[in-house]
Amino acid sequence: MSTSRARARRLARRLSALYPEAACELVHSSDLELLVATMLSAQCTDAMVNRVTPALFRRFRRPSDYYGAPLEELELAIRPTGFYHTKARHIRAACQALDERYGGRVPSAMEELLTLPGVARKTAHCVRGNWFGLPAITVDTHVGRLSRRLGLSAHQDPTRVEADLRALLPEAEWTAFSHRLIQHGRRVCHARKPDCPRCPLARTCPSAGGFRK
Repeated sequence: MSTSRARARRLARRLSALYPEAACELVHSSDLELLVATMLSAQCTDAMVNRVTPALFRRFRRPSDYYGAPLEELELAIRPTGFYHTKARHIRAACQALDERYGGRVPSAMEELLTLPGVARKTAHCVRGNWFGLPAITVDTHVGRLSRRLGLSAHQDPTRVEADLRALLPEAEWTAFSHRLIQHGRRVCHARKPDCPRCPLARTCPSAGGFRK
């Protein structure tokens, strides 16, 4: 095993001990709800999405509810999440595609998910990992930032960060590792001012000056 892989697995074990219950924080009860919630989470916090979705999911229960309703109604319902014009159009188009191509069900295959309007790799991985239980590395802003700070990737492009993490960790750890990086990013390794003095990973973090093989 290479040094980089061994170090990544040590980090994974430490994160597992720190955040053993880390999981998707988007509240959902179906594949469709998770898909929509993840699309709404772009440039928006999970907390805000969770404030919006209870009323949204009571009104819109099936794919046809989304594309059958007036666009303005959907826009108004999701407005607090930001970029609501674009999000509403994408959600309507994705839901219509679900009915037309997949019998109203959210597909599990990456190739099929990526055919849905507004669905890129982050959203597809979130759905695959959290609804279907498939190995998935969801590279959001936290995962990207921490991967670079911890020396797991040197890339800005989420697809290349994903590839680096896939090469370092076994598939069985992908989904949980993503959630734990997100938790650590929210609680300790903040974007503007990381709390290095109280970070349990500081001794092995090159950004904190403590990189040790």
